[in-house]
Amino acid sequence: MNPKKVLVGVLVTSTVAVTALALGHKSVKQIVSKALSARAADLLADGQQIFRSDTFGSEKFWGDKLQLHKAILGSANGGVGKGVSPTTALGVGLKVDIASLSPETLKSIQDKTVDLNDPKVSVALLKENAIVGLKGIFDQSGNLTSVGITCALCHSTVDDELTKGLGKRLDGWPNRDLDVGAIVNLSPDLTVVNDLLGVSDETTRKVILAWGPGRYDAHLLLDGKGFRDDGKTSAVLLPPAYGLIGVNLHTYTGWGSVPYWNAFVANLQMHGQGNFYDPRLDDATKFPVAAKAKLGHVTNKDDLISSKLPALHYYQLSLAAPAPPAGSFDPAKATRGQALFLDKAKCATCHVPPTYSDPGYNMHAADEIGIDDFQAKRSPDEKYRTTPLKGAWARAKGGYYHDGRFADLTAVVEHYDDHLGLSLSDDEKSDLVEFLKSL
Repeated sequence: MNPKKVLVGVLVTSTVAVTALALGHKSVKQIVSKALSARAADLLADGQQIFRSDTFGSEKFWGDKLQLHKAILGSANGGVGKGVSPTTALGVGLKVDIASLSPETLKSIQDKTVDLNDPKVSVALLKENAIVGLKGIFDQSGNLTSVGITCALCHSTVDDELTKGLGKRLDGWPNRDLDVGAIVNLSPDLTVVNDLLGVSDETTRKVILAWGPGRYDAHLLLDGKGFRDDGKTSAVLLPPAYGLIGVNLHTYTGWGSVPYWNAFVANLQMHGQGNFYDPRLDDATKFPVAAKAKLGHVTNKDDLISSKLPALHYYQLSLAAPAPPAGSFDPAKATRGQALFLDKAKCATCHVPPTYSDPGYNMHAADEIGIDDFQAKRSPDEKYRTTPLKGAWARAKGGYYHDGRFADLTAVVEHYDDHLGLSLSDDEKSDLVEFLKSL
């Protein structure tokens, strides 16, 4: 957020309040309401821009160190390797925002006169800021010199209006097609990651390639655990960034609030240039990688993150969970399911409306919910958060729970019926699923 805008907003609001003293009560309410509305509009606009387009200086990592821009260019265009064409980019789950395309580019795609197998086209899309979450850095001659990432990379997708992967943005939706590991693996130089983890390049690439679509491991650079004890990847499903207003702790294992996690991700995951403090990461037993690298004490003289966190938070809280598509659930069954949800099925014991998470401390031990504690023990509180349920239908791809262990909502209901000894009938289970689909 621009500090000047904050100061102007405060001065304007103060001036309006003083001026309004000489006016009637109705006029005071109208003036203050307009001032607050203008302030809210500024915050939303700033927050959206930050969410969609601000790299926080992350190009110093993704471009300058990992050299991803060279992988995009390909050897034929001054980079390395085969290059990343739009076809390749779409194949690893990257999305194209058609609203950002110039009329000429959009028409060429619609007419199929553009070669989507040419890395030069990817560079052209970066120039138009049309690849969701990926931002190209260009010199004065128009040459791609680096690349950074934004919040939208993982937490936005598109509606596929034009074709799969090309459409209008859906901010806050988890991109369950995005293969972050495959994208990072394109880097010709992972030395900085290898050194941080203290492993070979081969090991790093093995770990990240195991993630698969829609998954990411934010804990890897903290504890170095690439795989679970059962041999499965430690990565979890990308969570949504919508429906968070009124919800306390954020993420599957409740590290902190939304603004805490924004700062955590911007600094430690996106590798932006900012300031971050969390002495919990000094625990060398739980977080050996983070403790050694002092990741809980990040400082940068030129902080490109902290001033932007308020507007980013405001914008995220504006992202309501998407309403279910018409005809996607049975209303009569959903009504019966709601009654079960609030009573016999015991769902509302934790998933309390309207947030459908616990009011207050929304965390529970693994044995309370009947699952293993592997992922929970990687976090400070060693518990799991009560996930808000609104918009659950929009994140069905990849399954439910942090690791997608339940293929669908029916499997979730079956799990709790068994774990809590609910003895629900098949019809009751079906009604409960329809209600969950209606949220």
